[in-house]
Amino acid sequence: MKKVISAREIEQILRGEGDVRKVPADALLTPSAREVLREFELERAKTQSGGSADEYEPMVVDNEFRWEPGSDPRPGAEIEAFFRSPAIEQAKASICEIGSRIWRKDYVDGNGGNMTVRVGDNLVLCTPTLISKGFMTPDDLCLVDMKGKQLAGRLKRTSEVLTHLGIMSRQPKAKSCVHAHPPHATAFAVASVKPPTCMIPESEVFLGEIGLARYQTPGSPENAAEVGEIGVDHQSIIMENHGVITWGKDVEDAYWKMENTDAYCKVIWIASQLGNGLHTFGQDKLRELIAVREQLGMPDKRSQWKECELCDNSEFRPGVVCQVVPSPAPSDTGPMTESLIQRITDKIMKGLGG
Repeated sequence: MKKVISAREIEQILRGEGDVRKVPADALLTPSAREVLREFELERAKTQSGGSADEYEPMVVDNEFRWEPGSDPRPGAEIEAFFRSPAIEQAKASICEIGSRIWRKDYVDGNGGNMTVRVGDNLVLCTPTLISKGFMTPDDLCLVDMKGKQLAGRLKRTSEVLTHLGIMSRQPKAKSCVHAHPPHATAFAVASVKPPTCMIPESEVFLGEIGLARYQTPGSPENAAEVGEIGVDHQSIIMENHGVITWGKDVEDAYWKMENTDAYCKVIWIASQLGNGLHTFGQDKLRELIAVREQLGMPDKRSQWKECELCDNSEFRPGVVCQVVPSPAPSDTGPMTESLIQRITDKIMKGLGG
């Protein structure tokens, strides 16, 4: 099996030798390791060029899995060879790293959560059932077709892959999905609350409007249809009484949206308890953010909405805020209270000999 190198191991190699040739040519690098290596190469290029920006072109991280349309391998030996190919092994390593991240973030427990990466016209890598996402290895992963039929892998695929395929079959931009149970966003799911909009600019750009899917049995065709339809226009979907599923161009992108979703729900939850209402930045500012989002290649159906439809949070009902009820002013005391006070005063004075 090929060696998988993490970001920490890359940093150790670069600190010790400063020579990228020390990285084994056939090694599999995790997404974070590739980013560390890119940054090192950019810094080296900048140093060699004397610091002139005209001498080199900075790169943007891009881990999207690409394939030639119509090039899917045939069942049998071709599928097995494809499943063990360096490109697929790299994709498997990326899934395992994201599995470790969602487990360390407490987004999943037990064998919860699942991930997919589309690697062909009719081919999708997915996580297996009944295994902790924090301790997977590339050898544990599965390959299925777009109907959910397992084509390769020693472990049985997750039953919830149908939900991922429901999104991918309807939204071609969805190359990877991550499903987890992050606590704050899942609380919104249990309460069947759709998070409000126009609160935080970064959330509007990188998440867009968060969708809310009605409850259906996890892993069922009904859930795949329900979530799949909402996934066409929403990259983050809160599933009632279940959890969250996000999609992106690659597995790390989809994972980032999971982090974004839980962080946003946490902020909204805290802010709604402060007793001062939730401040929005308005429709005109939201239009600017939607434009930025679309420039980054992320679809947003709200670009066609009317002004009155933007920043409409009328359905959002913050939780109850406990407040101390002030004591009534003296002038608010009624006749019966005054009479009682007077009788008590008279008895005290009589007892004192007054």
